[in-house]
Amino acid sequence: MSEDFVSFEVNGQTLQARPGSMLIAATDAAGITVPRFCYHKKLSVAANCRMCLVEVERAPKPLPACATPIVAGMKVWTHSAKARAAQQDVMEFLLINHPLDCPICDQGGECELQDLSLGFGNSSSEYVEIKRVVRDKDLGPLIETAMTRCIHCTRCVRFGEEIAGMRELGATGRSQYTEIGTYVAKTVSSELSGNVIDVCPVGALTAKPSRYTARPWEMRAYDSIAPHDCVGSNLHVHTARGKVVRVVPRENEAINECWISDRDRFSYEGLKSQERLLKPQIKRDGHWKEVSWQEALDNVSGILRKQLSFNVAALAGPSSSAEEFFLFQKLMRGLNITNIDHRLRQVDFSDQAVAPIAPSLGMSLVELEQQQAIFLIGAYPRHDQPLLNHRIRKASLAGAKILALNPRQFAFNYDLVQIVATPLAMVDELAVLVKASLEAADLAIPQVVAELLANVQVTETARAQLEQLKAERALILLGQIAIQHPAFSSLRTLASLLAQATGAKLGYLPEANSMAAHLAGVLPHRRIAGGAVTNEGLTVSGALTDKNISTLVLMNAELDDFASPQQALKAFRAAKHVIVFAPFADTLARDYATILLPTSTFVETAGSFINAEGVWQSFQGVVTPPGEARPLWKVLRVLGNALNLPDFDYLDTNEILAELKLNLQAVKLSTLGTLPTRLSLPKPVAHTMQRIGEVAMYRTDALVRRAKALQAMTGSPVVRMHPLDMDHLGISAKDLVRLGQGDSYVQLPAEMDEAIPVGCVGVQSGTEAARALGAAFGSIMVDKG
Repeated sequence: MSEDFVSFEVNGQTLQARPGSMLIAATDAAGITVPRFCYHKKLSVAANCRMCLVEVERAPKPLPACATPIVAGMKVWTHSAKARAAQQDVMEFLLINHPLDCPICDQGGECELQDLSLGFGNSSSEYVEIKRVVRDKDLGPLIETAMTRCIHCTRCVRFGEEIAGMRELGATGRSQYTEIGTYVAKTVSSELSGNVIDVCPVGALTAKPSRYTARPWEMRAYDSIAPHDCVGSNLHVHTARGKVVRVVPRENEAINECWISDRDRFSYEGLKSQERLLKPQIKRDGHWKEVSWQEALDNVSGILRKQLSFNVAALAGPSSSAEEFFLFQKLMRGLNITNIDHRLRQVDFSDQAVAPIAPSLGMSLVELEQQQAIFLIGAYPRHDQPLLNHRIRKASLAGAKILALNPRQFAFNYDLVQIVATPLAMVDELAVLVKASLEAADLAIPQVVAELLANVQVTETARAQLEQLKAERALILLGQIAIQHPAFSSLRTLASLLAQATGAKLGYLPEANSMAAHLAGVLPHRRIAGGAVTNEGLTVSGALTDKNISTLVLMNAELDDFASPQQALKAFRAAKHVIVFAPFADTLARDYATILLPTSTFVETAGSFINAEGVWQSFQGVVTPPGEARPLWKVLRVLGNALNLPDFDYLDTNEILAELKLNLQAVKLSTLGTLPTRLSLPKPVAHTMQRIGEVAMYRTDALVRRAKALQAMTGSPVVRMHPLDMDHLGISAKDLVRLGQGDSYVQLPAEMDEAIPVGCVGVQSGTEAARALGAAFGSIMVDKG
């Protein structure tokens, strides 16, 4: 026996566990059933439900297993007469005020209270008084409440404090007057709030979007993977009558533990959108006509055959599967089309030739929470990758030092030092830290940054900030804001130098399944596995501005997915042919597209995602696509055969995946590319302000944008401005402000926000209001409307 373990007995069975660990954890590990309500393995011990009372030798009364530490030689009985009597008494008290809602309660059939009342309760009660009633709370569009059912286990309260990092729920009152609610009747807004539905052991908190849609025993559960960020959270998709009715987390300690984000949980609502494409359509004489798949694909193949390769651009959205990415680029390269890209929100490609093969995290998610220092550059993982942010929060709670450089102040849910600079000044702020680190490490300044660092003065503040990174396990992360920044190449170069000088690791937080797109070769300058191309194609920015492009092929890419919707819309309208492979088509898509091909969403097809740490995860379709929509990989396979391209005879996604993996056998992921020969440094435009346009949390992709409950969480679009700028321009809160980029303008109400630097305005990307605007981090004209 290890010195770290002690022996003890439970029901006559000898067990071993670490001294001081809680008894209930040991019994769970041994498969011994102990009833509980307030205990949860991921939350702190509350010991307030008392349902887990057990008999312990020489203890004068039963003790709660969740709060009883293990000592050597202790003897415990979980099903003795004394323990059963205590458990029955507790159950009787818990049921005193619980309503008989089981026939209409969404929790009925999977309710812990139901199960334990049958297994550990009495068949009758001595209580004959009137039950109390508690008014339901409005927690927002995601969570339905029935607070009379609440048994005050406080799991939801502890989840908010300990996991979500937001103390949104709490208990007020005492004894029979105790109620769980929010502070001054606010709604719950945490990006992880839906997890309180799962931790609630009764029907007090249920999912509002799926309320009364199906009973648990009517549902079938299928394994799947979340497609909305680079974490790849594991899901159970629940279906009833051939429809997706609910999504819940599937436990995977290495990736999402037992949690999922609200975006992953409620995005399935978008499946019911009225904008769903059901049949192939072709625009003729300005009018849409429904056609057969044969006719639609004949038209597509005819167009692609007739076009010269340099007249075609193929653009894919980052939430596509690895198999779809692979077939998409294989089809295009088979036609000698090299204008292929998936980096729709990126604008700076000046160092792409020396960039890493794929933008990976550089470590596992488990290792992430073990870091002692983390520097976030252009990153707000709380909104972009909520479950990855949870790992960073755990690192922070364990003592890690967190530093962040962003164009605005963000509401992180852990302690950190925030460096806030305007988008153009972010490079200068990072340059100061880099010069300080090179001096401290006694390293020469590389030629590529010599001019940039020549006039940089290292401050004591910079040296103090640099101290934050001095740790054995340190990590520098480039997030979505950095990747979408107009000087991304400069930020990447400086971050690489900082990592080399400090000994820290460098990582990226890419979009959705962008890792797979890079590895599969959906790039203009690289083939699969990062292989060199003979003729380099146009990047997405080049394709949208090149007048030679007359045909655009869009795969899972909508206007809101582009860095500059204004620029994209002009290109779409100017093109002779716009072929769209997508599950949805809004009014704008019907305006610019010429052929619409209905494809399936992630719950209707098989495929694979590669998360930021490089883990491959495959999934299967769980429901049939509506109408005549088809899995995209099948559409690409048929199109490849129609074009007489070789090796397109795939029977299933397993064959595609096997071919893709075979091509990637020799690939070794590295986050440190080589240094470029020059830096891209955009210049400020006179008489303008700088826009800060991070993508709104619930506007990331087509499915999320159509989920009604998530959109209800978003609120109306506004322009955020610093009070000093508002005073200077004579603007008051809620005044309409005229914003202009390029030759388009939009009016939005103003909102005062000191988190925005002076000289900047905050207008989020991905929204309908942002469609008229240009670059997310470009210059913008601002006037009082």
